[in-house]
Amino acid sequence: MPIVIAIDGPAGAGKSTLARRVAKTLGYTYIDTGAMYRAVAVGALQAEIDLNAAPQLEQLAIMAEITLDAEGRVFLNGSDISGQIRTPEVASAASKVAALGGVRAALVDKQRAMAQAMSVVMEGRDIGTVVFPDAAVKIFLDADHTARVHRRAAEQPDVNTEHLAKQIAERDARDRGRAESPLLQASDAVYLDTTGLSLDQVEARILAIVHERVGPKHSLERKV
Repeated sequence: MPIVIAIDGPAGAGKSTLARRVAKTLGYTYIDTGAMYRAVAVGALQAEIDLNAAPQLEQLAIMAEITLDAEGRVFLNGSDISGQIRTPEVASAASKVAALGGVRAALVDKQRAMAQAMSVVMEGRDIGTVVFPDAAVKIFLDADHTARVHRRAAEQPDVNTEHLAKQIAERDARDRGRAESPLLQASDAVYLDTTGLSLDQVEARILAIVHERVGPKHSLERKV
C-alpha cells in the first residue's frame, strides 16, 4: 500500500530541499505542491488574468496540465516553466491564487491522484491537515524568521534582503490568516525546528521518524 509522508511549514523552512532528499533516500516520489500553485500563477500571469478573478483562476487550475519530473523540473501544459516559478513576482502571485478555495480544490484533486499509485513525499502548507489528513507520517518544519530569510537570499542572490524579509513576513501572514486551508501544524505532526541544523541533520531526524512510524519495510519501499 502506498505511503504518504506529509511535510508542512512556512516559506524558507527547508521543505522542498528536504522533501526531495528524503524521497530520493527512500525511493519515493517527491511532489512539490508549492510548485503546482506557482504553475497556476504563471498561467494566470501569462493569460493576464486578474489575481482576484476567482472563477477564471479556478477554471485555469482545473484545466492546467501540471507535470513534475524526477529532475525537479515543472511543466505547465507541456512547457518547462522551472525558471519562471522561482521569481519573486510568481511567488507573490502564487500566494494570492493559493488563497482561493476553487484553486485549492482543483490542485488537491490532482495531488491526491498523484499519490494513489505510488509512495510519495509531499510538501506544502496544508498536506497533513487537508490534502492527506490520514498520512502515515506528518512533519511540520519550521525555523526562525532570520534563518528563513537567509536561506531564501542564498537562493536569490540578486534580491534585496530587506525586501525579501518583508515578502516572507507578508507571505507568513497570508498563509496563516487565509480562510481556505491556512498554514497550521496538524495535531499529530512532529514539529522540527531546523534553525541552526544542517540538511544532513534534519534529514536524519526525518528518516528516524519515518522508520518509527511506518517500519523499516515500508520506509525502504521502492517506487511503484
